[in-house]
Amino acid sequence: MSAVHIDRQQASSANNLPSAEALERWVVAVLSHHPEEQRNELTVRFVDDDESYRLNHTYRGKPSPTNVLSFPFESPPEVALPLLGDLIICAPVVQREAREQAKALQDHYAHMVIHGTLHLMGYDHLEDDEAEVMEALECAILAELGIASPYQTVAVEPSDSDTEDKRTNP
Repeated sequence: MSAVHIDRQQASSANNLPSAEALERWVVAVLSHHPEEQRNELTVRFVDDDESYRLNHTYRGKPSPTNVLSFPFESPPEVALPLLGDLIICAPVVQREAREQAKALQDHYAHMVIHGTLHLMGYDHLEDDEAEVMEALECAILAELGIASPYQTVAVEPSDSDTEDKRTNP
């Protein structure tokens, strides 16, 4: 699949959000691993903490904002639409994580888009075996884009209350 259609929505006051071209490149990288996948349309909405908090609390029962939420489109069997679904990316959380984990911001956004798109396609990481498959695929796609594994341990300068290394954990 060579073309994707992304509805890029900005409901965040954050700067340095990924461009439409970057989003397309990252989603195409995921879909290139799934040539049988015919769905190629999705929404990527960048939000602030408050909207992420509301959605995460409403749909997952978690009272906090989160980096990425995935809402797969569930088409009725008789309706064939090319929609994958919606990704909701909380810009302040992603920016905070990138700083804390000493990652390039755009690389972390790439990981969140790839991670979320895989969720839209049915991948999950609730069970260890599922997590291994999903993480291996994420790492392979990121490597093709020249981005290091997000699951490596990153040494971060400890603060007064933090004396351990940080590990990435989307």
